Amino acid sequence: MIDDAHPLLLGSGSPRRREILTTLGLPLRVAAAEVDEAGRPGEGAAAYLERVTLAKLAAARRLQQAVGAGAILVADTSVILGDSILGKPRDEGDARAMLRALSGREHQVWTRFAIAGAEADLAPAAAPACAEALHAETVVTRVRFRQLDDDEVASYAATGEGLDKAGAYAIQGIGAFAVAGIEGSYSNVVGLPACEVVAALRAAGLLARFPLSPARSS
Repeated sequence: MIDDAHPLLLGSGSPRRREILTTLGLPLRVAAAEVDEAGRPGEGAAAYLERVTLAKLAAARRLQQAVGAGAILVADTSVILGDSILGKPRDEGDARAMLRALSGREHQVWTRFAIAGAEADLAPAAAPACAEALHAETVVTRVRFRQLDDDEVASYAATGEGLDKAGAYAIQGIGAFAVAGIEGSYSNVVGLPACEVVAALRAAGLLARFPLSPARSS
């Protein structure tokens, strides 16, 4: 159960995911789960996200008892264009190539998240072999880019904003200039589907109530 004494452990170093969960008012501890996120030959988006998310969950479980967490949350986000997975760009040139590919087209943003409760603690030796979750879900949002000219592509890539983000853009930042519309969860594109995460924590019995504290009027 998540409370002030037993916070949610976010197994991710993403500042966007941390901000989303903090905005929701959830007690939080952060410990990035370091795993190999490289794709494998012939691996589709669904298989890739399932593999990486479960690997992150297994890595985060090793830290759960140390921080006294009431539950664990891990996630991974990919941008899907046609049959291609667009991860984080290698450099500014790669970012320009991704932005040109997205220009004037619709793509999808997939975030898979997985949740484990305190009862899922495992010994370190067992964790890599057992990566079951209380809940795992992939949320898909459709995003439509307007047509970008070469100057816009080059200028945006040069800001560096998208260099650490899948698809080479940040919808919550300057990158919003390229987004003509979305269908689905906005926070999912940022990095974590807030609505689905809260619903999953509630359904799993990990939140006694929500919101956890009364709203304060300004």
